[in-house]
Amino acid sequence: MDKSLHFTICVLTALLLLRESSQAGEEKDPEVLPAGFNPPGLICLCVQEDPYVMVRGAELEGYCMELLAALAGMLRFQYRVRVVGDGQYGAVAAGGNWSGMIGEILRREADIAVAPLTVTSAREEVVSFTTPFLQTGIGILLRKDTASQDMSFFHFLSPFSKETWTALLFAYLLTCFCLFLVARLSPCEWNEPKNEENHFTFLNSLWFGAGALALQGATPRPQALSVRVIAVVWWLFTLALLAAYIANFTALLSSGSEQLPIQTFEDLVKQRNLEFGTLEGSSTFYYFKNSKNPIHQMIYEYMEKRREHVLVKTYQEAVQRVMDSNYAFIGESISQDLAAARHCNLIRAPEVIGARGFGIATTQASPWTKPLSIAVLKLRESGDLDYLRNKWWETSCLRQSRERWGPLEPPALGGLFLTLGIGLALGILAALAELSSSSRRAAAHAKKSCCSVFTEEICTRLRIKGAARQSQETSGKANA
Repeated sequence: MDKSLHFTICVLTALLLLRESSQAGEEKDPEVLPAGFNPPGLICLCVQEDPYVMVRGAELEGYCMELLAALAGMLRFQYRVRVVGDGQYGAVAAGGNWSGMIGEILRREADIAVAPLTVTSAREEVVSFTTPFLQTGIGILLRKDTASQDMSFFHFLSPFSKETWTALLFAYLLTCFCLFLVARLSPCEWNEPKNEENHFTFLNSLWFGAGALALQGATPRPQALSVRVIAVVWWLFTLALLAAYIANFTALLSSGSEQLPIQTFEDLVKQRNLEFGTLEGSSTFYYFKNSKNPIHQMIYEYMEKRREHVLVKTYQEAVQRVMDSNYAFIGESISQDLAAARHCNLIRAPEVIGARGFGIATTQASPWTKPLSIAVLKLRESGDLDYLRNKWWETSCLRQSRERWGPLEPPALGGLFLTLGIGLALGILAALAELSSSSRRAAAHAKKSCCSVFTEEICTRLRIKGAARQSQETSGKANA
């Protein structure tokens, strides 16, 4: 009995040990919790920079903090956050040693670095990077009043393009000519052409059209239906046109969106009004140093010769210097977009070079690199990274860029011009119908052909004397 009880206890003990070992093996799955890792000991480096990591009271918050929390929730690990000692991202010193976060990762003072750390070939040689969680490039940050050209004397013409102004002038002349023509053809506007003087001369028609453009009434007043059709269509055309002009002109004035003289890095090199520089020891600085592009080499030589004056220590210092002086900052475009969103007097030049990404740095051969990369990809596929990007890069500036508020081209007002054309055609047809009706009555009264009377009326109203005289002579011979 004692032997059987002892055997039963041994079997139960063995089953319990096997179950605990299997659970421990699951917890140490390399895709969830790497083997040999002490959860409370994972040290995560960060750098204090808005909006990635910011101090709020006694806690840290920001894009990187939320990203780190999301990764910890997916991979089930614990962590401790520490701000990098020297505040640097990482660059090679004169002796070959690395500074900043890269240096601390190499010295194994930290396990991972979650920060806007650019993935470069030099850094990839000494540490490992995960899949980038943010895509960026190199751009130029400017202050609006230093980047904008002075308004030209004819800046009031900027809301419309040259083609639109040309089309508007043509539409104005065509409409005035149609008013003049229809007013002469319509018997309701001009009952006795031999005895009366037509009020809609060409000059009066031009004045009438100009009055509508200025939203002012102008004489003479149209009486015939055909003339009123053209007048109403022209009034609607001018109302829509003036609304488009005022809206676009207001946007141009409020946004300062005149053409920037500095569109590219070549423009930056050619100008002499602004100093320019970047973060000292940053990947941007070494990008220009290693580039074979002549323009990039000129930028590097300029910064190297004046490094004590144009290179800045921190991103906050760079933004403040752009706001306070004639200085252009060359740096990560995504950080510049944030600065332009937070400070409405700043703007980023259109050109972006050197496409790159921000990745999480780990020690080489770290078991964390692959799981973190997979987790970043999952966050991207689920839209969480886009959500974080929109949340922390939200702007309070109601700015309208030139890409949205440029001069209006003719295709944008195509429907308006088409409506005007249809209205002119209807007015001319209505005038011909009125004249035809009057000619039929006159022909019946004079016992003449309708066509001959219609032709005489047209010649008389248009003052075509030669044709009218010939028509009268022909009619006289026929009566004789």
